Amino acid sequence: MTGLMPELRRSPLEELLPWSLADGSLVLSEQRFLQQIGLRVKPPVSAYFAGVPLPLEPNRVASMRELRSLWLGPDEWLVTAPERGTPDLLGRLTGALAGRHATAIDLSASRAVIEISGPRSRELLEKGCGLDLHPRAFAAGCCAQTLFVRLPVIIDQVASAPVYRLFVRRSAARWLCDWLIDAADEFRFV
Repeated sequence: MTGLMPELRRSPLEELLPWSLADGSLVLSEQRFLQQIGLRVKPPVSAYFAGVPLPLEPNRVASMRELRSLWLGPDEWLVTAPERGTPDLLGRLTGALAGRHATAIDLSASRAVIEISGPRSRELLEKGCGLDLHPRAFAAGCCAQTLFVRLPVIIDQVASAPVYRLFVRRSAARWLCDWLIDAADEFRFV
């Protein structure tokens, strides 16, 4: 959590989101102030670390209630949770790292998180991303680091409904949100 008082913190997307198509086939919202802990641990690592589930397969997500751990590399994960959903998450992870070649860093203020849901969400994402997002290749529980309209992002498919989360640098979040809304405009007329 940042050092700012909660009432003083502002999201770069607060005037833009939530947004949706009138028919509800596409909804953009923000996961405001999501805890994001970068975890680097040299192998071997077990599937649970300080009570936090860690996926051990590439581009997979492990979850427990609202806590999600995204595999970003052989020794790197992004652990996310609602702001007040997991008290002292960073402290718990840091304590478990004692004596290991490892680190846990609070990255919560570095990225905004845009949630894209509805039947047209995959179509919208395919406009800006070269990944194969078909359910055979990318389903609920999958994640990937990629370029999305030339911006580095992390894509996390939260549910098969489908629901996706895009993690993007805060400095680029407004631009990306504007791009998503503009790209979704064609769906109004289909």
